[in-house]
Order: sequence, then structure tokens, then C-alpha cells
Amino acid sequence: MQKHPDCLVDTNAVLRHILDDIPEQVEILKPIFDGIRSGDKAALLLESVLVECVYILEGTHYKVPKTEIVEKLYGVLRYPGFVNSDKADLREALKLYGESSISIVDCILAAKSRIAGLEVISFDEDLHKLKGKVN
Repeated sequence: MQKHPDCLVDTNAVLRHILDDIPEQVEILKPIFDGIRSGDKAALLLESVLVECVYILEGTHYKVPKTEIVEKLYGVLRYPGFVNSDKADLREALKLYGESSISIVDCILAAKSRIAGLEVISFDEDLHKLKGKVN
């Protein structure tokens, strides 16, 4: 049975956790993320937060390589304490994002459409090509 979440994790908390760049904030977050990592604490990582994390990490301030973005965020989504019902969709979207030049939003659409068996209504040709690559 899936746990009921205790909290929602915001973008800045995820960024501090994976970048380990502001020691006083990382120290506050450490027990929280340790609990999520162990499954003792249940939390949600919303799709919107994941998208914002990707855009910030790939942006001009951080310029994190795409492979590292995928690795770090995929790893966080593997924490047992993240109890999102769409975790598999988001992990699949990150995989597609890492393998393509398509935006994370289009990768989420492609992953969710395949997993749910839904058609994507779009004029974006890249998105339609990507949909065929979803496992």
C-alpha cells in the first residue's frame, strides 16, 4: 500500500539536495531527504517541480550537463519515500530527455501518453517522433 505523503518538496529544496551548494540549507534538508531516501518519510515531487529543476539546472547560471541532470533527478525519483503515482512516467520522461534534444515538457507528454495509452494533440513534429521511442 502506498504511503500518504507528509510533505511536498519544492524546487529549491531539490536543487540544494542535489547540488550540495548552500551548506546551511543542505544541513537542514539532510534529515528530510535521508527520511525520503530510506522511505521513512513520504513526500511528493510534483511534475512542475521536476520541470523547474531541469530548466534551472540546464540554464545559464548552473549549466549542468544533461547527462548529470538526468542522473541526479532520476536518482532522486528512485527514493522510496517519493510516493508519486506518476513516478514511472517521470523517470521515463527523464530517460527520453537524456536521449533526445526535446524539452522535458514534451518528454513528459510522450511518456505519459504512452503509459496511459492517450493521444497527444500537438503540432510539434518532434513530439510525435519521440512518442514512438517511448518504451
